[in-house]
Amino acid sequence: MAVLVTGGAGYIGSHTAVALHEAGHDVVIVDNFANSSPRAVDAVRTLTAGELAFVEADLLDDGAVRGVFERYEISEVVHFAAHKAVAESVQEPSRYYRNNLGSLLGVLEAMLEHGVDKLVHSSSCTVYGQPAVLPVTESAPVGATSPYGWTKLMSEQIISDVCAVRPLAAIMLRYFNPVGAHGSGTLGEDPNDIPNNLVPLVMQVAGGRRERLPVFGDDYDTADGSGVRDYVHVVDLAEAHVAALEVLMAGHDGATAVNVGTGSGTSVLELIEAARRATDRPIPYEIVERRPGDIAKTWAATDLAREFLGWQAKRDIDDMMRDHWRWHSRHPDGYGRPDGRGR
Repeated sequence: MAVLVTGGAGYIGSHTAVALHEAGHDVVIVDNFANSSPRAVDAVRTLTAGELAFVEADLLDDGAVRGVFERYEISEVVHFAAHKAVAESVQEPSRYYRNNLGSLLGVLEAMLEHGVDKLVHSSSCTVYGQPAVLPVTESAPVGATSPYGWTKLMSEQIISDVCAVRPLAAIMLRYFNPVGAHGSGTLGEDPNDIPNNLVPLVMQVAGGRRERLPVFGDDYDTADGSGVRDYVHVVDLAEAHVAALEVLMAGHDGATAVNVGTGSGTSVLELIEAARRATDRPIPYEIVERRPGDIAKTWAATDLAREFLGWQAKRDIDDMMRDHWRWHSRHPDGYGRPDGRGR
């Protein structure tokens, strides 16, 4: 029996595939490389001694999805596959709704057809929109501010509705801000073109690819005026998926949403300083205008993760920056294309 990891060549999915293998699970990865590289699969196989099956398939292709379940003995699913750029989702909402919701529905239908009744789902703190109270608990009001966020919230609703009437149990992990990389420097974040997230941009400045980092606003109601977020190491996050799967295997039923973060916030300027310590390089930055829609601060309440999953983050912001820099310094162009000319 094996765990199916959809989107397993992506940033979080690849780290989770390794963590599942290390925990003793057989793993099957499915990915279409829309947001990832075949070299990520090679890297995962390097870390798992090659003991990993891979299928290249688009989850919008119902026949291809069923084929995976027919070919392999799947017992559980960890579902990552989704488009994930907030700004892009605003410009291309229909593509995001079709891909993110369509792929989930195809996976759910195949699971039910083949008697697979355990799902760990990749959700996001974007379902909270702009939180009014900190730290953010799982009972906080939900309401997204982008099509990407709405796809995550709608996905949770779909899963909850199915769990209510069919033999399916699910844990939906609401990530805060994943950063860092595998400690080996073999796996990491591989953004296409201009990164959407802060830390890859920071690393590109440290590595000399960019002249300076834009810091969007220094007049927020925070200690140093810059925005505050809850950054969580991607390996800690991967281990949260393993913990969630083990809770499901122990017999938990229904659908449960759980925050995954450190429970504390780090400001943009504090993160830049941590990156400077990790890289031992200057990281020039300039203050620019706030971006529309950005919030001042957010961080997770992590009591439920600790009590329900038996999980808590182990790695701090210095660990995150050190591991991210190790990955970036060895792979400044990400995984690159097989012909050696970049992706």
